[in-house]
Amino acid sequence: MGRKSLSVKRRKEIIQSFYRIAKKIGLENTSIAKVAEEMQISSGLVMHYFKSRDELLIGLNEYILERHLNMVNAIEYGVMDNRKSLENFITDLFSRKWNKYFDDGVFYSCYALIYRKEDFNTSFRKYLEKLHQVLQIKLLEAKNLGVIYNDNIPEITEVIFALIDGSYYYLGMFNQKDQTYEQQEKLYIKYAIKLLDFS
Repeated sequence: MGRKSLSVKRRKEIIQSFYRIAKKIGLENTSIAKVAEEMQISSGLVMHYFKSRDELLIGLNEYILERHLNMVNAIEYGVMDNRKSLENFITDLFSRKWNKYFDDGVFYSCYALIYRKEDFNTSFRKYLEKLHQVLQIKLLEAKNLGVIYNDNIPEITEVIFALIDGSYYYLGMFNQKDQTYEQQEKLYIKYAIKLLDFS
């Protein structure tokens, strides 16, 4: 294994440690010193790979993106060659399956940084754009296979993601087992799917 491979591996280990600590005590309380302490290495070694906490935050953002993309690109969805596959895919985008891949508290703490740090804003926007691209590719696939007949796939992608992001934020305040949660989630999914022309 070359030095570059070791460097990539070590950077990922540091980011994962940063993420674990942020889940426990909050992103705002997570420092390079705490990461070093958990990993039983020196702060200087952490800073060898990340020159500042801001650089580490951007690495965390990229780590969350990778985990998100693992979910939306999951093989279980297969080809969008029928209505059921497409509806299942969109339904899952509204679900809390995301929580297997990232912690809401860390995610929203990261999101808050877009208002204070320009480089983080750029990084976070790129991350959201990649998620939008995945949905757009799935919708285009369904269109090319004759499952849907919409002409404005980019517009529909943006509207569906606005529903997903808004519902995710709002429903985060409810218990998933609460009847209100289930009713609202079904409502958002219903209107997202209504945007698709299956005729």
